[in-house]
Amino acid sequence: MRSAGMIQTIKRSYIVISVLLCAIGLWMAFMPDLPLAAISIIIGMVLGVTGVVKLIGYLSRDLYQLAFQFDLAFGILLMALSAAMFLHPEHVISSLCIILGITILTDGLLKIQTSIDARRFGLETWWLILLAAIPAGAAGMVLMLRPSRSAQTLTILMGVALLAEGILSLCVALCAIKVVKKPSDAR
Repeated sequence: MRSAGMIQTIKRSYIVISVLLCAIGLWMAFMPDLPLAAISIIIGMVLGVTGVVKLIGYLSRDLYQLAFQFDLAFGILLMALSAAMFLHPEHVISSLCIILGITILTDGLLKIQTSIDARRFGLETWWLILLAAIPAGAAGMVLMLRPSRSAQTLTILMGVALLAEGILSLCVALCAIKVVKKPSDAR
């Protein structure tokens, strides 16, 4: 399923989701009084949509296959977490920081590997992915450890972690997803 149009659509989708993550992160960081149930619904929807886009991205087989190399499993995981958030919100709300923290930490670690692979491929912007992956992974780790019991503090931390994840996703979309007008291998 490799076509320039499909890859371009996936790239645009990644960019839109990245900007959405940044916007939600900023919103949560600067408005920490949001109800936890609303936060759970918003994050559940974002995880579900992101999971679907990652799964489609994996199936698209872009030129380098760097941006999507882990997206089959990660997309399914995000969709499963999204489903759990909607099917059992009473259980998920108490674990939201840990779930989101593990998800962002995992993506940060996978993107560190992506940056190393991008360097081997000769992509000049590999370092940008690495520079975005480290703080995203660190933010996920901090969120997972839940350094505070204050709902406001945890909401701010979730916002910062989502912002870092959005920036990481944007860097990957811009640096590692390559669209070729006339692919030589149409598989």
